[in-house]
Amino acid sequence: MPTVETNRAIDAVWRIESARLIAGLTRMVHDVGLAEELAQDALVAALEQWPESGVPDNPGAWLMAIAKRRAIDQFRRRETLDRKVTEIGRDLETQKGPSAEPDFDAIDSTISDDLLRLVFISCHPVLSTEARVALTLRLLGGLTTDEIARAFLTPEATVAQRIVRAKKTLAQKKIPFEVPSADDLPERLASVCEVVYLVFNEGYSATAGEDWMRPALCDDAMRLGRMLAELAPTEPEVHGLIALMEIQASRARARIGPGGEPVLLFDQDRTRWDRLLIRRGLAALDRAAKLEQPMGPYVLQASIAACHARAATPEDTDWVRIAALYARLVQLVPSPGVELNRAVALSRAFGPEAGLSIVDDLNQEPSLKSYHLLPSVRGDLLVKLGRAEEAHEEFTRAATLTRNERERTLLMERAAECLK
Repeated sequence: MPTVETNRAIDAVWRIESARLIAGLTRMVHDVGLAEELAQDALVAALEQWPESGVPDNPGAWLMAIAKRRAIDQFRRRETLDRKVTEIGRDLETQKGPSAEPDFDAIDSTISDDLLRLVFISCHPVLSTEARVALTLRLLGGLTTDEIARAFLTPEATVAQRIVRAKKTLAQKKIPFEVPSADDLPERLASVCEVVYLVFNEGYSATAGEDWMRPALCDDAMRLGRMLAELAPTEPEVHGLIALMEIQASRARARIGPGGEPVLLFDQDRTRWDRLLIRRGLAALDRAAKLEQPMGPYVLQASIAACHARAATPEDTDWVRIAALYARLVQLVPSPGVELNRAVALSRAFGPEAGLSIVDDLNQEPSLKSYHLLPSVRGDLLVKLGRAEEAHEEFTRAATLTRNERERTLLMERAAECLK
């Protein structure tokens, strides 16, 4: 096989197998940083050997065998041969080469547990939000440091430092490689879902740069969400998260115009919405409902997204139900951002005055002082009330606050329209 084709195959294998490989190794060596190093060593070996020998029938097993041999070598060098060699190398005594796979079935029987542990350790609350995002994309998404940096428009050195510090923090704090206890599970699961949704949102509405969307990040987040659903099938919030992401992602093609410009929800051609993703999202929402537990934040947000997905036209949207769902969401997770969304829903259900009173109150909220969507929403409501000059000022202010070039252009265009 030509080298270029082999390298492409290796890249595909790495994206599929890296999380399972690192998860299994972390269980064995009890150090996520060392586990990733061992997995990278195995990847280097594949890049060296597979162009000549070809991709093995079970590439995951091959990589695991190589990584475990590297682990044996490291522990030998550290003169801790006894317990570690017995623990990791028991199966290697009879193997003759890296393609031998006698123990992989046994590893596979625990792989789901290992992956679930890796999910929770990557998203541990002891790490900063930025570190959790970077480490999760690195360990579970299989992305390189450069890919993560490009996705978030962050210097590669900054991303690399976050990952290194995150692994050091996990080691220094001696964070156990385990699934949280029943008492800790809700908080820890919320942290995991937060990270996955942060990744999705950065792809869905890029906070900076020239692109309105970064679809690859949306795809990575949905892949992580589906993985999490397989590992935690009885958690309704996980299914709610998947439903929310898939329904929102269904609009991707309609959110971007021919020149890459943003197309807002009410201007979108709904025939371009991906009906398959909508069906999958609604099915995930049904799975959450069948678990018969109180609606959590992601299930509520997915229910709101479902109202939009079921409406053939903007006029068909059940805004009264959306406003009611936002009211429940505000009670569950009170935040100025959710309150702003509720204001929009109320304005659609009961008129712009109903929304504007809430938005005016939010103008005093310190956390929204630099949030471009607050003046943007206020401008939209003022337009509906015929207060064009005030709306112009709000759209202009919003344009100065956003860091996304496409969004800034859209807001300046809306500001200009107010003076026509």
